[in-house]
Amino acid sequence: MEIYEELLRLKKDGRSSAVATIVQSVGSSPQKQGAKMLIRDDGSTLGTLGGGCIDAEIIQTALMAMKDGLPMTVPFELTERHGGLVCGGKVLVYIEPVTLQPDLVILGAGHVGKALSTVAKFSGYRVIVADDREEFANRESLPDVDEIIVHDFEDVFPRISVNRKSYIVIATRGHNHDLEALKAALRTDAEYIGLLGSKRKKALLFRTLHDAGFSDDDIGRVVIPVGLSIGSVTPEEIAISIMAQVIQKRRSNAGSGICPSACSGFGQKDGADKTASANR
Repeated sequence: MEIYEELLRLKKDGRSSAVATIVQSVGSSPQKQGAKMLIRDDGSTLGTLGGGCIDAEIIQTALMAMKDGLPMTVPFELTERHGGLVCGGKVLVYIEPVTLQPDLVILGAGHVGKALSTVAKFSGYRVIVADDREEFANRESLPDVDEIIVHDFEDVFPRISVNRKSYIVIATRGHNHDLEALKAALRTDAEYIGLLGSKRKKALLFRTLHDAGFSDDDIGRVVIPVGLSIGSVTPEEIAISIMAQVIQKRRSNAGSGICPSACSGFGQKDGADKTASANR
């Protein structure tokens, strides 16, 4: 119960964590099937699955799982390699990350912004839409988004919490608004900044940003034209192409979540064990 109470506290504080559980135990081991350990995003823990090098490896794997947002399964043979444990047993540990819902900030509540908000919400993102026109940025037009902000683009971000795991898409109604929104977005730590526009528009905006004092590294963060090239035409198709690119960016560094040896012979001592394992 203490672990789950801590999970709720961490989530309320906007922090990620992971729960490591022994899902299979063979032979002698310090902890048995069902034992759990909580790993916080700073590497601190609550509980133990065996101490020593086992816990240390689980912590490192859990931090990777939090980063990728994917569960992982890790086998351990309890030998001297794991902190001098010589009990000779084996355990299989399942690590489930409890990560925060990723944020997608959409600047512009026109046709594309509205369609994108629907696709993003369906994809499991927390969606914030900002526009300086209340007739577009309202609950009737955007019934499913998490937050609506009516404000000028140039100083909208003090009103929005943006971090390195946030994604920003700029889809305003004109070049001047795009430039204001882009300058504001580049002052954040957002993971991704995408902008609707052509290659000609890209050259013009980038030149203007250079003149405004933004570095090549700053400008290199901008994705324009935004979205994967799928021949999209309608606002809905454009929204799908943008969301596909956002998902691709988010998952680009994610692994399979399964250690190579996790499912190859774990707990197999003879033919009977192999048959039992195959029938689980």
